[in-house]
Amino acid sequence: MGKGDTRWFVHDRFGMFIHWGLYSLPARHEWVRHAERIPNEAYEIYFEMFNPDLFDPKAWAKAAREAGMKYFVITTKHHEGFCLWDTKYTDYKVTNTPVGRDLLREIVDAFRGEGLKVGFYYSLLDWHHPDFTIDRIHPLRDLPPEEIAKLNSTRDMKRYAQYMRDQVTELLTNYGKVEIIWFDFSYPGENGKGRDDWESEKLYELVHRLQPGIIVDNRLDLPGSGDIETPEQFTPDKGMVDAQGNPVVWEGCQTFSGSWGYFRDEMSWKIPRMCIEMLINHVSRGGNLLMNVGPTSRGYIDRRALDRLAAYGEWMKYNSRSIYGCGTAPAEFPAPADCRYTWNPETKRLYLHCLVWPFKHVHLENLAGKVKYAQLLADGSEIRIREEKTDNLNSHTPQGALTLELPTLLPGQGCEVPVIELVLK
Repeated sequence: MGKGDTRWFVHDRFGMFIHWGLYSLPARHEWVRHAERIPNEAYEIYFEMFNPDLFDPKAWAKAAREAGMKYFVITTKHHEGFCLWDTKYTDYKVTNTPVGRDLLREIVDAFRGEGLKVGFYYSLLDWHHPDFTIDRIHPLRDLPPEEIAKLNSTRDMKRYAQYMRDQVTELLTNYGKVEIIWFDFSYPGENGKGRDDWESEKLYELVHRLQPGIIVDNRLDLPGSGDIETPEQFTPDKGMVDAQGNPVVWEGCQTFSGSWGYFRDEMSWKIPRMCIEMLINHVSRGGNLLMNVGPTSRGYIDRRALDRLAAYGEWMKYNSRSIYGCGTAPAEFPAPADCRYTWNPETKRLYLHCLVWPFKHVHLENLAGKVKYAQLLADGSEIRIREEKTDNLNSHTPQGALTLELPTLLPGQGCEVPVIELVLK
């Protein structure tokens, strides 16, 4: 597999994705150019109007840190082609908009200031660039075939591939240490684009020459190059493995709503508890969670996203021990119904996350004689354990199992999803 150093990554487990660009002005999905077949000339109004007067990257970074996030990945350029930094290779950049500043620099400085590691998203697609050929998902895909052929006759993907390498060189040279680069995305096949179009081998080697140890995602259409698998908008039902059945490093990228960019009218927002459960499900299956926010065109994170970040923060304040440094529990310990285990191999502690709070007791298979102490993680209160059978017909402890005797009610803080910490002998 790849060359990236993922040790910190699998410890930290939780990051913030940020999708922010000109698409925040129409505010109806970051793929609005694709969906509405918008040509460059019609999209230009958003470039002329981009002026995030309420932009406060320190507030973004503070919200991420308080949510328990340890790293971030920001869209330096999305498929629309707009660049969030002062690149030398195009005029289609933030310093030529009314805001007139390198906002990427300010974002990086703010998040580093809060102790988060830095990740850059860079789109392989570019619907604005004059050398990017019109293909099956381009905004101009519905033009007459002869017109597409005429336009493509003047476009050169080799020049575009060089443009990408030049820009990636800037990103990985001018902003200090970058821990992650997230390329997005390949769609090989008929009238698509893949490794030959991106010149992925050259791009991959450039990245590792400029930033040794950087984590690269798996979307270059270059088998064996990805350090992480990146399931999107779904949660794998078990840990991910390679062709040989060995566990791989993976990171699910998810949204609070159905859109990555700011979408004013989007109504399918996940409730806070579902967001917490997504984090638990990812870590219990050996993965990271990269949860997205889409700031508004004025430069702030809207209240719906802030509410969910705050819910993460409230839960993580009391339960982060069950996330950081944790992963899939040993197979010998199957989780009870409606529960998820995470496991910290360094501290030898097993964490039982109860998605539904059991009444009075829960039986844990194969743990008899193996637990030194159990406590409710939220407040550190003891949970009594029992291993022998009793005369109580309603709570026989199965052979080889450990029974936890539970309170009927839970304390308030940190119990949106209650966690029991099991200290193994």
